[in-house]
Amino acid sequence: MHIVFASTLLVALAEIGDKTMLLAIILAVRFKRPMPIIAGIFTATIVNHALAAWAGAELAGLLDSFWFRLAVALGFFAMAAWTLIPDKVDEDDAVSTAPYGVYLTTVVAFFMAEMGDKTQIATVALGARYHSVELVAIGTTLGMMIANVPAVLLGERVTRIFPLRYMRMAAAAILTVLGALAIRDLLG
Repeated sequence: MHIVFASTLLVALAEIGDKTMLLAIILAVRFKRPMPIIAGIFTATIVNHALAAWAGAELAGLLDSFWFRLAVALGFFAMAAWTLIPDKVDEDDAVSTAPYGVYLTTVVAFFMAEMGDKTQIATVALGARYHSVELVAIGTTLGMMIANVPAVLLGERVTRIFPLRYMRMAAAAILTVLGALAIRDLLG
């Protein structure tokens, strides 16, 4: 159960102020239909993060060497630094229209925005660290929903409720601890 908790906490904190959270706010403000947006976020995230956790677990299984494990550990430190850099989304590029409906627009926009995003990369690293695709995908998806559902329901107001700077610092601290634990496991 600690895998789900760690994955949830890490992604929920890392998602605060992330480009996909900003995308959720833009979708909420533009379409004013929270339920299809929330459903679309869930669908895109569970698929994206299950694939990312699987990729991490497979890579770790294929490359279970000192150097790969060191790269995963150092990756946590790099993600900690990356988390401290605020994301920005150009509203004009984020979602131009919804020709296929709000749900499908959200699924496609979220899935694409999550590609190469720090939460997706964190999910790959968590999959490599824990070798549990299901638990990592459940935890990271739950973390995304914890961060994004309030963003959808509250729209722009959410950015005034959560001090984004402090949430980014908390996510960076968690990533640093995960990196340190990975180094400890590597050396111990």
